Amino acid sequence: MHLELQSGALPTSCLIQNMRLGIAQLNTTVGDLSGNRRKILDAYHALVAQGAELVVFPELVVCGYPPRDLLFKSRFIPDVAQTTREIAAEIGAVPAVIGTIEANPTGQGRSAYNSAAFCQHGHITQFARKCLLPTYDVFDEDRYFEPAKEPTIVEFNGRRLGLTICEDIWTHQAITTRRFYEVDPVKTLSTKRLDLLLNLSASPWHSTKENVRHELVAHTARACACPVVYVNAIGGNDELIFDGRSMITDASGQLLAGLAAFREELRVVQVGRTVPGEPPYTHATFAPHELRDIHDALVLGLRDYAQKTGFKKALLGLSGGIDSALTAVIAAEALGPKNVIGVSLPSVISSQHSKDDARILAQNLGIEYHTIGIADTVASAEQALAPIFAGRARDIAEENIQARARGLLLMAISNKFGALLLTTGNKSELAVGYCTLYGDMCGGLAVISDVFKMQVYALSRWINREKEIIPASSIEKPPSAELRPDQTDQDSLPPYELLDAILKGYVEAGLSRRDLIAQGFDAAVVNDIARKVDLNEYKRKQAAPGLKITPLAFGVGRRIPIVQKYVS
Repeated sequence: MHLELQSGALPTSCLIQNMRLGIAQLNTTVGDLSGNRRKILDAYHALVAQGAELVVFPELVVCGYPPRDLLFKSRFIPDVAQTTREIAAEIGAVPAVIGTIEANPTGQGRSAYNSAAFCQHGHITQFARKCLLPTYDVFDEDRYFEPAKEPTIVEFNGRRLGLTICEDIWTHQAITTRRFYEVDPVKTLSTKRLDLLLNLSASPWHSTKENVRHELVAHTARACACPVVYVNAIGGNDELIFDGRSMITDASGQLLAGLAAFREELRVVQVGRTVPGEPPYTHATFAPHELRDIHDALVLGLRDYAQKTGFKKALLGLSGGIDSALTAVIAAEALGPKNVIGVSLPSVISSQHSKDDARILAQNLGIEYHTIGIADTVASAEQALAPIFAGRARDIAEENIQARARGLLLMAISNKFGALLLTTGNKSELAVGYCTLYGDMCGGLAVISDVFKMQVYALSRWINREKEIIPASSIEKPPSAELRPDQTDQDSLPPYELLDAILKGYVEAGLSRRDLIAQGFDAAVVNDIARKVDLNEYKRKQAAPGLKITPLAFGVGRRIPIVQKYVS
């Protein structure tokens, strides 16, 4: 998305011209109040030591984002409030603006506000409450929080600071979700005299979103005629990945500083002094910078999911195919090669090249590697089922025994060694149900379930840009689940280039079959793919949580009924 914004420099207030702002781009864990408190205070003291005159933290940094139904636990809001007071007690003459939960004392509406606490001299001197509560895609804030009627302005050393929280600045006319709101905090603040506007954010990442963010921050600066400080969270929490990329602009919207992507950073920035550098945004292509972002996001998401849930090791089945190879590369980088276990589980119809590719990949990555044949397990299951299957032709039931035998053995290894089992299916397969419940869908995290198949190929080639890590044959050979001799994916599916194009329209854009056919896609192919997507909702409801990297991922952001008869 490109926003058409008004240009033209506006004067920066002389009061704020030389202020040194401390930006605390932190990775906090949902519900870890004591751990988050230590992290916040450590960052505060480090930035003050570097000369910060004001320190700003992300949205809900005290409790982590998103807390979801933890907010309905009887002690959660009081415990967050107590932790915030404990943090405030250690804030000195240099103030800190800290994202937290504030109890709603009125007894009317929701029980809490999504707030920013302005802390100084050991106390919370003022709260600023979030005005716009997103309730779309992965967001459900209206379920939990009471909205503020207008944004807050704080006076500090003769300066007027406008305090906003994340969605409060997502009000430009080019943003479609702005129609959900009756108030416009940016418009309100533009009528006030501000020296600085702060935006505390926990904005989940998806590919190309950073471009929109940068232009929104620039638009806000120009609208309010003051510099803007945008501080975003970083890290993985469940399926969401936060990329950081905090930034400061001057009053004309010119970037003064952009912080790191996908890692924590503490930085002091002097408003009024431009730091040359690349803008913290990219555009949607398969260019190296986009592939790097997707790679880095998946590595961060897996690392945080494992570490925040207490896993030190990861486990996955290595088929010799490209999907498991890409997942293994991400796991080795996220957790270290010594903490990844790869297991080849060949059947009687597994090809020699698949077995060789799995072994070579494990050697290239330096991960632990084992081979466990499943022929006897499959034969035993078929023998046990023979009486009840008598007189019926072999079909998908027998084919799925292979996948479920692998799932059985991988889950046993996971239990025995306390390793997180990673599923390796991509978004294209998950969309059309080209996967087996209780088989290859077994696991605790679906690492690439939001990565289309063509993106899997592009990422794999990018990973091999300097040397061969993923065996070339895994990339070049026709994709196959090896369900039967000489079987390929294209026996059941159209070419992945075509499949991905249809899925992006039908799943992500919400287009109807009629819309897609009008665009020139073959009617029979469109109807077949749409039917497969609709019929396999029940599988996706039982899938492991997946890392979100696109604007619309399967899971919490897409809530299609399993039992439904609507055909579009």
